[in-house]
Amino acid sequence: MTTELSPDALTGLLERARQDYQDLVGRGLSLDLTRGKPAPEQLDLSADLLSLPGGRHTSADGTDVRNYGGLQGLPELREIFAEVLQVPAGQLLAAGNSSLELMHDCLVHALLSVLPGAESRWVDQERIAFLCPIPGYDRHFALCERFGIDMIQVPMTAEGPDMDAVERLVAENPAIKGIWCVPKYSNPDGVCYSDATVARLASMSTAAADFRIFWDNAYAAHHLTDEPVEIAGLLAACAEAGNPDRAFVFGSTSKITAAGAGVAFFGSSPANVQWLLGNNAKRSIGPDKVNQLRHVLFLRDADGVRAHMERQRAVLQPKFETVARILDAELGGTGLATWTSPKGGYFVTLEVPDGCAKEVVRRAAEAGIVLTPAGATHPYGDDPRDAVIRIAPSYPGLPELEQAIEGLAVCVRLAGYEQQAR
Repeated sequence: MTTELSPDALTGLLERARQDYQDLVGRGLSLDLTRGKPAPEQLDLSADLLSLPGGRHTSADGTDVRNYGGLQGLPELREIFAEVLQVPAGQLLAAGNSSLELMHDCLVHALLSVLPGAESRWVDQERIAFLCPIPGYDRHFALCERFGIDMIQVPMTAEGPDMDAVERLVAENPAIKGIWCVPKYSNPDGVCYSDATVARLASMSTAAADFRIFWDNAYAAHHLTDEPVEIAGLLAACAEAGNPDRAFVFGSTSKITAAGAGVAFFGSSPANVQWLLGNNAKRSIGPDKVNQLRHVLFLRDADGVRAHMERQRAVLQPKFETVARILDAELGGTGLATWTSPKGGYFVTLEVPDGCAKEVVRRAAEAGIVLTPAGATHPYGDDPRDAVIRIAPSYPGLPELEQAIEGLAVCVRLAGYEQQAR
């Protein structure tokens, strides 16, 4: 990545970077690029939810949503998201507001009850491990760490996880019970899994009969271009390959409507759905069906979801274009950084020279620009190259975002040139 510079040229660039950094610190900024939260303008797009369901309190089949019951969620809401998540409505659950909760519960239930196809509970087995494509999502890794599940890193490619590595590992090690996947506009690289990758995940031989793919399709409808990427449906591919119970599909409306009042979804085989419903029946008498009815009335159908996401895109796309424009102007041609240009999702991945990411994040924090900690994209918070930084452009307004990315570029130049000068 690094471009060779003469000593004189390097000295000049380093002096300028130091001066730019002093100027940056002197501005007294207070900016936050840590998490991919929807901006207030995005939340305003769903303001009508707050006045719904109005005087109505019955679902399409006459169910009184004010009362107990309906553990599977409203059928009409499941119909809307069946297409989005590539899961038949009858095999889809609509639950509370967090898909992370559903992932947490699936891990807990697998540890404490016997999964379809399993010989025993996971907690009764000597070792449990998950494959973790990197860079990846820190909250997935935190769940594994919370429950003592070992994490085995596999590199990401432009088509998804390195499937040669994945197939080799799952075939030889029965302790590997699952893999984390964000298959569309992945967090943080924006990678979309190819059809070949989906087919290989569905059909590969696994030493563990109870192997599960945790398919976190968080950005299924979150496009940033005129050409939405489509991916192959994992659940159908698993069924066709003779592994119907392999896929756990997760999704939510958290970044579609109101993140604080969304609806989460779980889709899988009939056996897995009954397994989760049976376990959930002991912790809940039903989800918030009033909120589900709100979403039905607001979104109406799958076309309504698409139209709403176009309005979301109109807010988000200029922010991603701003990040790309400033990084190109400030760091293009320096050899100090590369960055992704995602077609959807919520993140940009910035790669700096090995050994520089923590220093860039530290310098930025001292200048009032808070970033996701370096290493958060890797299990245990440890990026062995210390090179990956995740940028979350969604929340700040455009003027604040411009200041933050310009400041970040100053920090990259300072850390990069200081490293070269050593």
